[in-house]
Amino acid sequence: MEWPFDWLTPDWPAPQHVRACVTTCSAGGSVEPFAAFNLGDHVGDSPAQVQANRQYLVDALGCQPSWLNQVHSDRVVIADAEQILSADASVTRELGLACCIMSADCLPVLFTDQVGSCVAAAHAGWRSLAAGILENTVASMQVAPQQLMAWLGPAIGAAVFEVGGEVRNAFIQNNPSAAQAFVSSYNDGRWLADIYQLARIRLAACGVTAVYGGGLCTVTDSRFYSYRRQAVTGRFASLVWMTE
Repeated sequence: MEWPFDWLTPDWPAPQHVRACVTTCSAGGSVEPFAAFNLGDHVGDSPAQVQANRQYLVDALGCQPSWLNQVHSDRVVIADAEQILSADASVTRELGLACCIMSADCLPVLFTDQVGSCVAAAHAGWRSLAAGILENTVASMQVAPQQLMAWLGPAIGAAVFEVGGEVRNAFIQNNPSAAQAFVSSYNDGRWLADIYQLARIRLAACGVTAVYGGGLCTVTDSRFYSYRRQAVTGRFASLVWMTE
């Protein structure tokens, strides 16, 4: 599927009627430090401009995004176009309604099943990832995990994601194999974390082994907003939905 500008189409074997897209910073109307296609309404950008960018997104994709108030939790909701719910993942079986995640370093994870009966999107920053957002999303889809596939979108890369020991402990206390996703940093007492590997470990543990994507670093790739790189910045969106 061709999208405007340099927006991305996930490379995964989803059914033909399942569509997915990742936006970039390109060609919106927001000005610095949110230039240009900021979709986040909570970062200090002009509300009118954010709404204009969101309307362009709707017109370009032909779907209705279900926006979330993302709170770094393990909460999953049924996608809803009419109200903004506080959660970090959404699931739907409704045609034309897009599960949508905004991010600027946190990991967006898109889901569907082999026949395209449902879709989901999860916001997997380290807090929600450690809390079980991916496991809860899989359970909420009510499909055998072996029938699901996941795509890992742009996130902070392992070479630059420096964290403290408390982050490492949050993962390995429940799954010792998560230790392989951390290497010692050049700063004493700090670690470099591979959030992609952590997500794959969590997904495999709940039975999802068809996992695609990974490797696009928001910090080093200027197509994407990055909180770690910019501090004050916008948000890009990762969306998945079903058509006729």
